[in-house]
Amino acid sequence: MTARGRLRVLLGAAPGVGKTFAMLEEGRRLLAEGRDVVIAVVETHGRAATAAMTEGIPAVPRRVVEHRGVVLSEMDLDAVIARRPDVALVDELAHTNAPGSRHEKRWQDVDALLAAGIDVLSTVNIQHIASLNDVVEKITGAPQRETIPDEVLRAADQVEVVDLAPQALRDRLSGGFVYPAERIDAALSNYFRLGNLTALRELALLWLADEVDQALKDYRAEHGIDSTWEARERVVVTLTGGPEGETLIRRGARIAARSSGGELLAVRVISPDGLRAGNPAALAQQRALVEQLGGTFHQVVGEDIPAALVEFARSVNATQLVIGVSRRSRLTALLTGPGIGATVIRESGDIDVHIVSHSAAAGGGFRLPRLGGALSLRRRLAGLAVALVGGPLLSWLLVAFHRDELLTTDVLSYQLLVVVVALVGGLWPALFAAVLSGVTLDFLFIAPYYTITISDPLHLLALVLYVTIAVLVSVVVDRAARQTRAARRAAAESELLQNVAGSVLRGDGALQALVDRTREAFGLSGVRLRRGDTVLASDGEPLADDAHTVVPVTADVVLELHGPDLQASGQRLLAVVVAQLAAAIAHSALEEAASEVAPLAATDKVRSALLSALSHDLRRPLAAATAAVGGLRAARGTLSEQDREDLLATADESLTALGVLVTDLLDVSRLQAGVLAVATLPVEPADAVLPALDELGLGPAEVELDFGRDTPAMSADPVLLQRVVVNLLANALRYSPPGRPVRISTSSFADVVEIRVIDHGPGISPDRQDEVFVPFQRLGDTDNTTGLGLGLALSKGFVEGMGGTLVPEDTPGGGLTMVISLPVADSAGDEGSRREGER
Repeated sequence: MTARGRLRVLLGAAPGVGKTFAMLEEGRRLLAEGRDVVIAVVETHGRAATAAMTEGIPAVPRRVVEHRGVVLSEMDLDAVIARRPDVALVDELAHTNAPGSRHEKRWQDVDALLAAGIDVLSTVNIQHIASLNDVVEKITGAPQRETIPDEVLRAADQVEVVDLAPQALRDRLSGGFVYPAERIDAALSNYFRLGNLTALRELALLWLADEVDQALKDYRAEHGIDSTWEARERVVVTLTGGPEGETLIRRGARIAARSSGGELLAVRVISPDGLRAGNPAALAQQRALVEQLGGTFHQVVGEDIPAALVEFARSVNATQLVIGVSRRSRLTALLTGPGIGATVIRESGDIDVHIVSHSAAAGGGFRLPRLGGALSLRRRLAGLAVALVGGPLLSWLLVAFHRDELLTTDVLSYQLLVVVVALVGGLWPALFAAVLSGVTLDFLFIAPYYTITISDPLHLLALVLYVTIAVLVSVVVDRAARQTRAARRAAAESELLQNVAGSVLRGDGALQALVDRTREAFGLSGVRLRRGDTVLASDGEPLADDAHTVVPVTADVVLELHGPDLQASGQRLLAVVVAQLAAAIAHSALEEAASEVAPLAATDKVRSALLSALSHDLRRPLAAATAAVGGLRAARGTLSEQDREDLLATADESLTALGVLVTDLLDVSRLQAGVLAVATLPVEPADAVLPALDELGLGPAEVELDFGRDTPAMSADPVLLQRVVVNLLANALRYSPPGRPVRISTSSFADVVEIRVIDHGPGISPDRQDEVFVPFQRLGDTDNTTGLGLGLALSKGFVEGMGGTLVPEDTPGGGLTMVISLPVADSAGDEGSRREGER
């Protein structure tokens, strides 16, 4: 039985990256090593370098097929199999064969070659992979009709990416190494845009990375390798459906983002009986967040949660495991043993484990701790509970083992109880425990027994000392708690002030940021910053029974606080926040004033340029017309017919130029005032270009036309579009060198139609291309016979008024290309539609 051949595929991000060249280069290398290599089919696309690489490699003649009068050449599958080479070079794996061929697709021909025991070296572009077809269409706007099933490519023995940087590919295209000259401009502006090529390159590299990752998993499974291979960062986040989930997910996403190609995986362990449910709504939100951050969500079944987590992490070759800090109390942990976190850390081995605190997710945002005169009510109640429960228990134990010589032990035992109560509940519970234990000592252990009288004065002194020690210990504990709270308060105040100052310095959203921090810091239900009836910023929702405090910020702005009254220290901090709010409001007012002044400055600049232009450009034609008319009137009948005609021609030319200048000035005024009327209709690109050529009196010697086939009509105002084309053509002709005609091409891309006016003149440096659209700008040109410098400014305004763009680009080989982009016409929507200039 013949062994199946091996398939090696060269994958490219786009045409022109060098797949075919690399395939032929590898074929020549194999041929030099003594392998029998043949060219089954290679598409050179007219590229001389590719054609030269085919020399010296035997080629199997193609099969000629005629279809509907068109002669097509295809790979002769039968001839290649009969030739039985070691390696066959088959270009364009996704190609569709001509009707009448044995197989519909070329990849099916390749499968037949592999079955015959022939190794195949082939090429394909990323846009032809079936699963990525829709993604590529969204990126490029061009549908791909020829595709190859993913499983065919995944079954290849070897897939390599032929990589080329996007700008390098554009440079190669501009140099004429990919397409002929007449296709370069359209390709650069459509499919071969820098953004498109970057996205396609990323798709190709990611597809190959996934394939390599799968191959690594298969290898580890085949060889029984359980240890983690850190080929790429994989972060597994454990979810329970609790409120801490969002915190854990975002922390895991940040960890994954630290390394290129990091992956985020969220996992939830459910019990076999399904009783470990969690909050379904929270889980749904967390799953959506994981997918939003580019991760994947998984569920595994396991009775032993730590073991299930570690097993899943190892199965996906995880490098990091993120879990939340235990929500169990210390007493619960003491009674039930180590929690999930401790077990996961012990079992994780070489997987890094991050235990993340999630108090913010469970309890809200930043809040200033309140200062109190003593420990919290909860701790005081806990201290009383210890005294009430511990006292009787201790008394029962001491009575059970009582002997007269153990009185000192009894006293020390009750003293220990008082110290414990003081540590838990502070001063007043400790005093209660001291008195209660003193009475108990007197009643049970000091003669006379079972009375509260003291017969020995020394015993009375001991009891007083006992109570005094209890009081002192209580005071020390209470003071330590007070200082701890004060320190926490100071740190919180410092953090609040730092954030407040940062909000003002950042400027953007300062008011909202300050309001947010105010509500969080003081634990309020709602905060509103209001100017009259206008709410400038707000946070939270006031409750019906909340107290309502109004604090003035400026003369017309107030801050409303809804919630509990603030303490004295809180009032001091609130004064700082109010001062910062006032500063932020003043800063915002200055920005608004500056934004209002900027257009006035720009208008003043245009007005100055206009006056300068009027003093020079209008004076020349006006003076020429005045002189011509004056000459006619002064000479009357003494002029010859030729002189009279010359003077009339001068007057006519000067007045026509004057009319054009005045029209341009009026159009500029309409554009700046936003009252330019635009009537959009479906317009064929040729219907705008050809009248412009007639207006300028241009022929084939000055202009080359390249109207793309099947270019749809565009949505445009035909009069304005013709004026734009006239302006761009006149500008291009002015700078084109002798013998290099201006070229006009049309093309469509997605929902946009483009008209490109291409010259081969000196061009404009990229950092100055925006300056060509400034009114009265000639980029340093001192020739003032060509108008006011309004042509390109008007053209840009006209195109934008029609809903399009006018963009300058560099012409390959030198020069400037002006690209008019307008939306494809919708005959129903554009017929008779009008837009009153808002631009």
